[in-house]
Amino acid sequence: MNTPPNLTSGMLENLSVNVSYAQVSTKYPGWNRTNETPSFGRFYYIDKGEGKVVLNGMTYYPKPGQLMIMPAGTTQTTDTSRENPYTRYYCHFDARIGEWPLFHAAGKLYISDAPDRDAVRKIFAEMIANFHRNDFFSKMRTQASLMNLLALCLESGGYQDFMKEFIMTGDQGKLASVLNFIDERLNWPLEVEDLAEIVHLHPNYFIPYFKKFVGVPPMQYVQLKRMEYAKRLLSYSDSSISSVAEQVGMELAHFSKSFKKNTGVSPSAYRISTK
Repeated sequence: MNTPPNLTSGMLENLSVNVSYAQVSTKYPGWNRTNETPSFGRFYYIDKGEGKVVLNGMTYYPKPGQLMIMPAGTTQTTDTSRENPYTRYYCHFDARIGEWPLFHAAGKLYISDAPDRDAVRKIFAEMIANFHRNDFFSKMRTQASLMNLLALCLESGGYQDFMKEFIMTGDQGKLASVLNFIDERLNWPLEVEDLAEIVHLHPNYFIPYFKKFVGVPPMQYVQLKRMEYAKRLLSYSDSSISSVAEQVGMELAHFSKSFKKNTGVSPSAYRISTK
């Protein structure tokens, strides 16, 4: 299954991350653990030293200059050399799309060579400093640093199919088919019964199921996607306002009212403001 870019984008709108601890350490005893199964993810940058990681029965030997993600719920054994212990920048984190963990507990160690060691060291150091300040703006910067580092690790490690694999897992696959159905039919009338039928649920069960993972009820999500599409059409096409309304499956009067409620301005005013 090819993953449409707009589907991936739609799911990532609901991505949230949180850092529960961040530090840099060179201690020998602090990294020797046997068969732990933490409820949080661990993310490391190995700066120096040598050691090994056993994750879900697979053994790895992380080297200096590598990033690695150890998903929550995996069984982890770690060991570092007494003579040459790892110098490690690290954080404990949680990353979710809706209610789904971003990294599957049955998965693997995500490991990659840092594309720029100095830059990665700097980002990690900033994240650690901001985490320990613990004010509102520092927390925002901490989360931004984690997002940046996660992207660096996945991108430089060649995990281009990461979101495809995520979408194909369990409930994600079911809901992905609903989101894809919506994206492909924004210009058609859509009812909650049509969406519930895709995953073989009664609408009364489907609505809270959808909201649990996406964050909003299904028909509100449809409306938001229509408004996003309308904004793109108004900004980048010469379609008339009535044509834009038709392309998002709405009557002109209802579209104008809904668009102004969503953006605070009329469709024509929005178009002028983007030119």
